[in-house]
Amino acid sequence: MKVLITGFDPFGGEKINPAWEAVKGIKDIIEGAKIIKLEIPTVFNKSIEKVKEAMELEKPDIVLCIGQAGGRYDITIERVAINVDDARIEDNEKNQPIDIPVFEDGENAYFSNLPIKAMVEEIKGQGIPASISNSAGTFVCNHIMYGVLYHINKTYKNMRGGFIHVPFINEQVLDKKNQPYMPVEHITKALEAAIKAAVINNEDIKKSGGAIC
Repeated sequence: MKVLITGFDPFGGEKINPAWEAVKGIKDIIEGAKIIKLEIPTVFNKSIEKVKEAMELEKPDIVLCIGQAGGRYDITIERVAINVDDARIEDNEKNQPIDIPVFEDGENAYFSNLPIKAMVEEIKGQGIPASISNSAGTFVCNHIMYGVLYHINKTYKNMRGGFIHVPFINEQVLDKKNQPYMPVEHITKALEAAIKAAVINNEDIKKSGGAIC
């Protein structure tokens, strides 16, 4: 089995991106699965193209993309990606698409086909806070999640894919008061737990993971 896991490069004026920093530390083998790590640009369209090339080359069983969600305190497993780019700010190449579809011929939304609740429970079992998220936003994170699931739906029917948001790490909040953060080592540990759950669970567990509002 192969797992392709991606992390974004530093965004804006940041010197590091916790997504890629955490991905770099992941073990090369988890539950017998080979882990393939890929840094991708925080850029609309180019990010999808780079992951698509890796999907074609490696033929992974699982594609798991990681991104930063500054302000969230826990590891959040995304449930759904929507077919819209609506950028409040520019990406790393100054693109700012507003109210356009990710793919014209795509569905309105695609749901992750990973065992997201089992992944949350495996992470929490390591003493690390985690939850389901029902919105990946409308920036490059949602864009790449939607793109991966679009290509799975269109071409790679036997693949599974999804997205995880991670908090700031210590170095990013030195001048950001009252912002939650998590040590990068904990994020790496959480991602390894999530991968383990994705590898060993073909079906998700039945447990409440919804939100009231």
